[in-house]
Amino acid sequence: MAKLRYILIVVIAVFLSACSTTKYLGQGQKLYTGAEIKITDKQNSKKGDIGPITDDLASLLRPAPNSTILGMRYKLWIYDKTRTNKVKGLKHYLNTHLGEPPVLASSVDLIKNAIILQNRLQNKGYFLAQVNGDTVSKKNSKLAKAVYTIQTGPAYHYRQIGFPTDKDDLDTAVAGTSKESLLKVGDRYDLDVIKNERIRIDAKLKERGFFYFSPDNLIMRYDSTKADHTIDMFVKVKETTPDQARWIYSIRNIYVYPRYSLRDTSLKLDSAQHYAWYNVIDPRKTVRPFIFKNTIMLHPNDIYNRTEHNNSLNRFIELGPFSFVKNRFEDVTPDSPKLDIYYFLTQAKRKSLTAEIVARQTSANYDGTQFNLTFRNKNAFKGGELFTLNFFTSTDKQFGKYNNGFNVFQFGVQPSIVWPRIVGPVDIKTNNAYIPKTILTTGYTLIDRTKLYRLNSFNLAFGYQWKPNLHKQHMLNLLEFSYVDAEHVSQLYQDSIRKTRNPTLTHVINNQFTFGPSYSYTFDNSTEEFRTNSIYYMGKVSSSASLVGIATGADTLSGKVKKLFGTPFNQYLKFENDLRYFHKLWPGGKIASRMLVDVGVPYGNSTILPYSQQFFIGGPNSLRGFQARSIGPGSYYPAASVTNGTQFLPDESGDIKLEANIEYRQKLFSIVEGALFSDAGNIWLMRSHYGLPGAAFSKHFLNQMAVDAGAGLRFDLSVLILRTDFGFPLIKPRSTNTGIVDGVDYTNSGWHGSNMVFNLAIGYPF
Repeated sequence: MAKLRYILIVVIAVFLSACSTTKYLGQGQKLYTGAEIKITDKQNSKKGDIGPITDDLASLLRPAPNSTILGMRYKLWIYDKTRTNKVKGLKHYLNTHLGEPPVLASSVDLIKNAIILQNRLQNKGYFLAQVNGDTVSKKNSKLAKAVYTIQTGPAYHYRQIGFPTDKDDLDTAVAGTSKESLLKVGDRYDLDVIKNERIRIDAKLKERGFFYFSPDNLIMRYDSTKADHTIDMFVKVKETTPDQARWIYSIRNIYVYPRYSLRDTSLKLDSAQHYAWYNVIDPRKTVRPFIFKNTIMLHPNDIYNRTEHNNSLNRFIELGPFSFVKNRFEDVTPDSPKLDIYYFLTQAKRKSLTAEIVARQTSANYDGTQFNLTFRNKNAFKGGELFTLNFFTSTDKQFGKYNNGFNVFQFGVQPSIVWPRIVGPVDIKTNNAYIPKTILTTGYTLIDRTKLYRLNSFNLAFGYQWKPNLHKQHMLNLLEFSYVDAEHVSQLYQDSIRKTRNPTLTHVINNQFTFGPSYSYTFDNSTEEFRTNSIYYMGKVSSSASLVGIATGADTLSGKVKKLFGTPFNQYLKFENDLRYFHKLWPGGKIASRMLVDVGVPYGNSTILPYSQQFFIGGPNSLRGFQARSIGPGSYYPAASVTNGTQFLPDESGDIKLEANIEYRQKLFSIVEGALFSDAGNIWLMRSHYGLPGAAFSKHFLNQMAVDAGAGLRFDLSVLILRTDFGFPLIKPRSTNTGIVDGVDYTNSGWHGSNMVFNLAIGYPF
């Protein structure tokens, strides 16, 4: 009965919506509800072609009917309910920004739409297509739709495809592209494919030196008089094609102007400084000439290649010191076709100083602010080096029943240098649009946990970043160094360790000394909005002290703890995997999912990962129904003896992390997007540790997974996405029953306080 009641409510709501959005129509007016396309001779088309053809034709029809959700014309309803003569105020805003005026059947031009559909069908190979349009409305109804009756006629297919057979350079080059032709014998005639074929041939010829050639120099001739509705297609070079378009051009000289401005009218070739294979005109010596050695892809006597030229333009921008690039080709053909290339570079502002104040709130009940002061020099040593010096300070206060009063203060300095080339023993060569980079980062951070302890953190990393193409990126760090030293550990914290014997509390303040290489690979095509399915993957492997540990015979389990510079070093292998999959359901609707599989293997000089390298779970970008860092490891939860012995609950961390997330995202209106989500996961330790029962990874790990669900809103503010999520747990790893949360009551404030988690964040969680 309850289900039937809900169904009736929905049906009544839809019915009332249909009525309420037509009562404002004038005498004789009818609301346009859309169009129906009827193909009466489907036997002339393949079964799989009917759907795409119908969808394609429907997209051409104008006007579009009023927007609907579940059959309800919500925008038209808003428009009717907010009618006003005022030009300001809330009603006016809702009426003009969220409302939508009625689309009347009288505004539909049936004849024009029929002509458009018929032309489209002919362009798709249905040369004999006929289209008729009519308006259909029920008696005494204020609703009307358009019906287009279509006879497609037979589709014409290619019997043969011909390319030029003459032996001059241009005809030979055009014929040489035939193996990759978009035109295939047996395919249906399609004008869009023909246009793309001309563009494809032009692109191929631009790689072979035909600088002045254009798609307009090609003509596609076809003969449709053949039997069985087939046609012969012939790709021809127009006889009127000029000589310049038939010549193969090569490069003579290359000139670069690193300090160009619109006031410059002279080429100043007499002041050119020749370096390697190019010439630099830079009287003020703003850059060193070698800066372009990794940028200019074309060389003298090379055949002109548009891809290499475009890659050069992109690399000029990637260098950093330049904001705009203008190029010019000069035809200097004395005896053979030659080009001189001029690159005019407009310099970006070299030095900058920026300051920002950030306010933040996390699901761990921290509210705080951070102040950043950043200095940048985009041409620090006149070789395109980017030098960055960042100072930051932050303070976070925690409210709520956990950790109240244990605030966090941080201060840090982070200098870094990025070279737009490879510096060092590694030789990485790429010939695409992206410059390989050498990156050196260093930093010091002071972390002060009020009433607890103070940590001094030092780090350094040196490595290389390069991109084989738009979607792939490699990052190889020859060295990642980190040293964390605890000082000023309070008596309260020491008493907590002694009374509770909680090994997690001790692990936080242990000195951490890690050093070693790392490598990461990233693939990402999720930024391409035209894709129905897209993925993001990041895999990383890192290690610490592997060779040193082997050389010294480090073995903690055997009592052989080894030190370097008087400090025990950490030894581990660490593997991280982040896979995300996105699927478009319809315009504005998307499924987003993510899976994390992270494993750290401590060995030799370590039995557990250093605290700074461990994994955490929970919070606004993880399991959103749980407080940040409050889950695990495994089914472990501090016993009453632990919580009674200290006022501080440590952040839970582990050596292994498994997490899966799924989220349905739907654009609602204007800048607002809604989401429904569910998350699952946990962290574990690699080995059992005294005082942490249930924390080690075992074959029962699936029974220790935490699960949550929730809903949220996203606000697209152009410069950023503001996100609000409300999550609540469904399964808690430490539950004594089946794990399902009992007594769900959204109206009970006590239930909200103990289960509902509010997350405020910037950007999508993944």
